[in-house]
Amino acid sequence: MNSCLQTIQDYGLRSIGIGENLLPKTDFTLCQQFTLIGSGLIWNVYFGALALVAGFFLANAIALAKTARNPWIRKPAEWFVFVFRGSPLFIQFFLAYELLVLLPRSGIEVLGITVQTSWLTKAWAGALIVLFLNTAAYSAEIFHGALRSIPKGDLEAADAYGISGWQKFRRIQWPTMLRLAWPSYTNEAIFLLQSTTLVFFSGFPAFRQQGDALYYANYFADKTFNPFIPYPIVAFYFILVTLVVIYGFGAVNRRLNRHLPQNMRAKIRLRPQVIR
Repeated sequence: MNSCLQTIQDYGLRSIGIGENLLPKTDFTLCQQFTLIGSGLIWNVYFGALALVAGFFLANAIALAKTARNPWIRKPAEWFVFVFRGSPLFIQFFLAYELLVLLPRSGIEVLGITVQTSWLTKAWAGALIVLFLNTAAYSAEIFHGALRSIPKGDLEAADAYGISGWQKFRRIQWPTMLRLAWPSYTNEAIFLLQSTTLVFFSGFPAFRQQGDALYYANYFADKTFNPFIPYPIVAFYFILVTLVVIYGFGAVNRRLNRHLPQNMRAKIRLRPQVIR
């Protein structure tokens, strides 16, 4: 027990540069594998959480743009969604990395100011941008469908009370859109977190062996020639993360549906996506 506690102290935050500088080389213990893979999970949660938060706001804007009558606003939003939903996420990672490495390491001159670009090739930045844009596209389609599903009676009632414009959207359309879209958006959040494992395969480099959960799982699998311990540990951690997401999003869902009768409240059901 004491040795395992020492292992947790040494490697618990190894993925973010805190603790031992070198990874263990031989005599791997189960505690070391759980600790290092759990440490790498910090990056997966980082990728997923930041992409989800930023993507939520962009998705709302794109969903509104898709409902616009002006084609100069509507068409770019439609093509954005089409491109990111129509291409595999792994290909998006690959193309983004190939494009980002072409940027000059010395930076780009913009109005006499040098903008640093070398950081974009790091996994924590480049991969985050791809996940952010990808989830924004999928979420925008979810929100757009919810906007179109708002009961006409609600909108007519708002017009009858003289509620229009921004006030109508803020008080009627947006809350109803969230309520209708939230179960599907929960599944998008779960799949986004699971998709963060693709960062390992996409070419974005891990700095000083500070990688994600799959990076450390692959390290142990290569060293021990036994993939049946580290990879199930990764699955175990992601199941725990999924349960946390379902609980948290379920609480928000209950809040959004609190005014409805019990039999009319939408329930969150996990629907795994076989292909992205």
